[in-house]
Amino acid sequence: MSTQLRPTDVKRLNRQWRRRTEGRLALLVESVTQPYNLGSILRTCATFGVDQLWLTGNSADPDDPKVGKTALGTAAKVPHTRLATTGQALEAARTDGYKVVAVELAKGAVPLHAAPVEPDVCLAVGAEDHGCSPALLAGADAVTYIPQIGRVGSLNVAVATAIALAEARRREWAGFGDEADAPAGI
Repeated sequence: MSTQLRPTDVKRLNRQWRRRTEGRLALLVESVTQPYNLGSILRTCATFGVDQLWLTGNSADPDDPKVGKTALGTAAKVPHTRLATTGQALEAARTDGYKVVAVELAKGAVPLHAAPVEPDVCLAVGAEDHGCSPALLAGADAVTYIPQIGRVGSLNVAVATAIALAEARRREWAGFGDEADAPAGI
């Protein structure tokens, strides 16, 4: 019978995964205007160990109290930089050694499970209503989409970001073999 881990056991388990995780992961957020979406994205970034977050366009402000309501203090745990243009954000990611992969339902995109999201990747997501801008799509090294089989044509940007970040980490962790099975019983 399983029982929930105590908070100290959760911290120990998270530390074990952190020690094993070497790949760098970044995120570029373009014009995500809804504070609650940005707050959720920040919390997900903190969960998956995003090393750098670049905000561009008219993205919400991480210091907005509405962002804090869903981020729950994680904005302080994720290094983030606001840049004026998408081009500047793309350049910053490349200068830091990241390959940029946009997450968008677009022509030429490959399914997420086949996308090049290995370590040292900067995933890029766009606005809630119209997704990644043409400038972001043109400047990305690759474009990926999340396959969907339901009757809805798209995901909320925060949910899509979480799925893409989880997949990037999963790829690295899958290479651990039997070592990937960290003891949850502590």
